[in-house]
Formats: sequence, C-alpha cells, structure tokens
Amino acid sequence: MTPFLRKLLGMNWMLVLVMYGLLIFGLFMIESAARHLAVPAYLTGKISAGAYYAAMDKKWIAIGSVAFFAAAFINYSWIRWLGLPVYLGSLVLMLVAMKQDNAVHQIKLGSLVFQPAQLGVASGILLIAWLIQDLPKLHRWFGLPFARIAMIGVVSAIPFLVVMKMGDMGSALVWGPVAVVALVIGGVPFRYLSFIAFIGIGMIAILNFVVLPMVSKRGPERIDLWLKMLNREEVDTNGEAYAAYHVSMAVGKAGWKGVGWNATTEKGSLHARKFIPWETAHNDFIFAVIAEELGFRGSLLLITAFALLLIQCLFIAFYSRDMTGRLLVCLIVALFFAHIFENIGMCVLLLPITGIPLPLVSYSGTFVVICMFLLGLVQSVWIHRHEVIETVEEG
Repeated sequence: MTPFLRKLLGMNWMLVLVMYGLLIFGLFMIESAARHLAVPAYLTGKISAGAYYAAMDKKWIAIGSVAFFAAAFINYSWIRWLGLPVYLGSLVLMLVAMKQDNAVHQIKLGSLVFQPAQLGVASGILLIAWLIQDLPKLHRWFGLPFARIAMIGVVSAIPFLVVMKMGDMGSALVWGPVAVVALVIGGVPFRYLSFIAFIGIGMIAILNFVVLPMVSKRGPERIDLWLKMLNREEVDTNGEAYAAYHVSMAVGKAGWKGVGWNATTEKGSLHARKFIPWETAHNDFIFAVIAEELGFRGSLLLITAFALLLIQCLFIAFYSRDMTGRLLVCLIVALFFAHIFENIGMCVLLLPITGIPLPLVSYSGTFVVICMFLLGLVQSVWIHRHEVIETVEEG
C-alpha cells in the first residue's frame, strides 16, 4: 500500500463528514442571509444575490478543500516551521491594514481580499505549539513555568493589542481562550494558573476603564450598551442598540420551527424586512437568520454539529504523539469555541455585539480557507500519530 493511500484510508472520516456537513449547511443559509445584497452589474437580473454569494462561497470551499487535504497529508511537524515567518508577516499586514481606509481592516492583494487578523491567530497557534515543544531542547530554562508563561503571553499579547487598536474587538477577544488553553496544555503548574487568574480578575476594572478606551473607541461603547440592555435600561433601538435589539428579537420570537427558510415579510420574517443588519447578515449575524428561519430545532442541530466537531478534535488530541500535536489541536479547538461562543452569544445578548464570523457557516472568504486548513492540521495529527513509534521499531 502506498503512503498516500495509507494516509487517505487512515483519515478520521467523522471529522471530514461533520466539517463538510457544516459547510453545506452554511451554503444553504448564506443563500437566504445574503438575499438583500447587491450583485455585480453584469449579473444583475440573471442571478439572485443569495445564489451569487452561495456560489462565491463554493469557490472558497474548493480552495479550502485543497488546503485541508494538503495540511492533512503533510506531517504537521514540518508545517509548524511556518509559524514564525507567517506570524511576523501577519503583524506587518495588520499594521498596513490599520493605515488603510477600510472599515473592516482588510488587505487587498490583486483579486484576493482578506483580514490579516485571522491569519495572525492561525500562525500564532503554530508558533506557540512550536515554541513550547522545541525551545526547551535548546536550554532547560525555556522549560521553566515562567518562560512558558512569557512565551505564550508575548505571542498572544502583541497581535491582541494590534487588533484591538484596529477596532476589531471580536477578533482580538479570541486570543483570550487560546492563551488560557495554551497555558493549561503547555504544562504550566496549577498554582501559577491560579495566581494569573486572581491577577486577571483583579485587573478587570483597570482593563475596562483605562486600557480598553486607549486601544479601542467602539469597545467600551458596546460593553456599556450591553450592560444597559442586561439591566433593562432605556436604549435607542433605532440608533446604537438597533443591531442588538433586532437580532435578539429575531432569535427570541422564532419558536420551535421558525418562520421557514428564505421566509417573506408575510410570514413575519424580520430579516425579510431588513431589521437584521442586512449588510452583514450572511457573516456576523448569520446565526440570527438561522434561528429565525429554522427555529430552535435548527439552532440545536447546528450547535450539536459544532459540539461533535470539537469533541472529535479533542479525541484526536488525546491520541497525539507529542506536545506539538496536542497543543495544535487544543488551541484550534479553543479558537473555534471562541468564535462559536462569541457569534452565538452576541445574538442572544450573552455578550456584546462584536464582528466575528461563525466558523464554516458564515460567508467569510479567506476565514473559511483558514478554518479548513486548521482542521487539516488536526487531521494531520491523527494521520501521523504512529510515526514516532514506527520509527523506533524500525531502528
């Protein structure tokens, strides 16, 4: 049996099936969520906006499939060396994006448009996994708890502050769960973790009232609005609270069955009346569209699929052959969980409104490719889990 065929047959096909199931579900919902958007002038009258964006997402999925299988079949111990150069490159691109007149801080390279903040998180995961595994081999000091905390802190803090300065609070906040999981899986003793937790809790007020206003203008405003809505204080539902109010209303009124896919105003759809922010309904607010149109049962199906995906990833982490593989998988799980929790949480007022896509489901261009690449790394950890054992036996 050839190595390629052995790897193909040895893939975790449950992970593959759940991933493509979520992608297909996303195509189905993007067609409804993007119905109010414009299409290129040469396609006007020939195709609906929803069908156009669903077709565009299919192209991203095709590119992501190449990235997924390439990452899966290549040994992740080789791919980890990309962490440092891509991490540094993403920081440079983020600084360039800050100086451009772009509301969502995207970089355009020819026909390719992407957010470097998403690339920064993916490369940061690779870099952390590499540093924790390999630096202690150079000197035992790098294996000390303080050194591990410093490495994880620096790698996480720099892009976090840059992204916050860009005004993208959602993409910045995902670094929190990633850093916490890196500390836990990286072997930092519990007493250090407890001390860090107590210091972090004690600094919440300083971070919120002093640090956050310095690096982000919209961040404190969104948090204040969220707290007012939680306390049932009066807010302007036609102004600053427009998105939070109508999105939560769309989720809350859906019931068990929802109003139906691609529902019209006659069926009571808020999205059909453009009450859900229609320009980002296919991206940041796609869960609100899912909840309104498919109801509680559709939302429960989606959350169950995400839970199955993350549990399957944790199962793979358990069988990893080394610290790099275990860290890679657990940090990818942390990243996915942060996106899922933030995206769904802001639609039900558990969290402030932040601009963040739902992995594999939202129309998010390069983020779909990045998510599929990261899941390819998870698959690589599974496929290559026995290589060290086989090498020892051969020797």
